[in-house]
Amino acid sequence: MKIIRLSDSVAASEQISPLDMPTIAEAGFRVVFNNRPDGEVPGQPSSAEMAAAAAAAGLEYRFLPVTAMNFPGAALEDVAAAFDEGGPVLAFCRSGTRSTNLWVASRPAAERAEARERAHQLGYDLSMADRLG
Repeated sequence: MKIIRLSDSVAASEQISPLDMPTIAEAGFRVVFNNRPDGEVPGQPSSAEMAAAAAAAGLEYRFLPVTAMNFPGAALEDVAAAFDEGGPVLAFCRSGTRSTNLWVASRPAAERAEARERAHQLGYDLSMADRLG
């Protein structure tokens, strides 16, 4: 598990395992945000499995599956609220890129340039967020 800090209260990760949930809780996260659709690849843990493991570790679990085709998947106000309420938040997808794009796109206009710069410094491709302006 590779956790990348995007801000003081948000981090992104590649695919995590249900077995990672206790470690995530011990690291101080309070919310796990799954941006990966169920069944994207064979053998991927289901959202139900992830939710059960998160609950067992005392974590809140949120499921907002996103693909490049349906990005951002929900109203950006709802996405922003998911990132901003109850954190710290660990968002994950296959590589962390979709989660990072969601975080950047959901930032208020006054914070978006700084968030974009932070993500670029970390090496993330922001082509999904860039489509939204």
